[in-house]
Amino acid sequence: MTIATAAPMAGTTHARMNSIVFASCFGTIIEWYDFLIYATAATLVFNKAFFPSFDPLAGTLAALGSYAVGFLARPLGGALFGHFGDRLGRKSMLVLTLFIMGLSTFCIGLLPTYASIGVLAPILLILLRIIQGIGLGGEWGGASLMVLEHAPADKRGFYTSFVQIGFPIGLVLATLVFSLVTKLPEADFASYGWRIPFLISVVLLGVGTFVRSRVPETPVFEGMKRRDDLSKNPVGEAVGKNAKSFLIAVGLKLSEVSWVYMLTVFVVGYATTKLGLAKSLMLDAVMYAALLELVSLPLFGWLSDKFGRKPFYILGALFTIAFAFPLFWMVESKSTVLIFTGIMIAMNFGHGMMFGLESCYFPELFGPRVRYSGASFGFQVSAAIGGGFAPILATALAGYFGGTGGVAIMMIVLALITLAAALAARETRGGSLTD
Repeated sequence: MTIATAAPMAGTTHARMNSIVFASCFGTIIEWYDFLIYATAATLVFNKAFFPSFDPLAGTLAALGSYAVGFLARPLGGALFGHFGDRLGRKSMLVLTLFIMGLSTFCIGLLPTYASIGVLAPILLILLRIIQGIGLGGEWGGASLMVLEHAPADKRGFYTSFVQIGFPIGLVLATLVFSLVTKLPEADFASYGWRIPFLISVVLLGVGTFVRSRVPETPVFEGMKRRDDLSKNPVGEAVGKNAKSFLIAVGLKLSEVSWVYMLTVFVVGYATTKLGLAKSLMLDAVMYAALLELVSLPLFGWLSDKFGRKPFYILGALFTIAFAFPLFWMVESKSTVLIFTGIMIAMNFGHGMMFGLESCYFPELFGPRVRYSGASFGFQVSAAIGGGFAPILATALAGYFGGTGGVAIMMIVLALITLAAALAARETRGGSLTD
């Protein structure tokens, strides 16, 4: 990855800045790949492999419930690694969270199914999902701060957006690998094919650990350490003394995270089970939408350096409100062109317009003493609410009402919350990272 921009922060050369961005982005790709292959597996195979005693709808809800516990664990990871990231440094947390995430993902690929060991199978699955969530919960904040606190003030939005492209690349990889293994005969996919995406993560883990071990600590943290200005209780200080910023961060994240997991989990499951659409069609639509984000995320990051962070959250929330019903109309048309168009537009404007800025905007809302804790905990609390429960609630609403009208209304309500948070937020573009 080569990024040509204005001179980075004093003491950080272009080559070093590029290596920092690459290490943060590469590790984040691995983390999101590990986390997202579970989401795909939960909708396609886990309901049968680990929860077979339930009826189809209940089995799907149980599988999504096991998926959701990973989100519930993310705030714990955000608080835990945020505390140590603000106390011990950003770099050490980068390597540790990556290792935790990769190992737990590999172990999921080795798990016996319900048919082999009974109820112990879903218990172990849920335990490993919790460990996944803890690892991811701490990873994002460290990767974001590693780039942000090295970057020049006028290019922070652009530089940090490359941390965010870890999500679409991880999503593309997860979707691509699952698209390939779903081409196996149904019996082979059910017996061993679904394990392949989990097992190959161990290779990515080795490469990512090597890359991340070579990056330097951030100058902002080193400065605080020299001044003996480290917080003794970063999480308590972030939530207690910075309550407004914390609540704004939670609100800003809510619509975007609910929207993207609605697209990648609920819509895929609904389209394949209720509308009878091919798995490959839906997975390809998601994959191409994510590929487009490789362009849109840096674009929105760059634009936020020009026009500010706040306007794009307002626009993103307004888009979601306007597009909630049309999205489902386009999917329910069963037209390949409309489905691809709808998902690609929804992903890039309802998700990318806001998500591309988060590695920059969220940390900028907090001072350096609590930046890791505040940004990570706020980000992950909202992810737990929106990402963990939205697909489950959407599945229940669709089953109860027999359609997607209730789901669209739910998404509009969540977007209104994000709109309110955006209006209450302060603009941070160009501000100091040391105050």
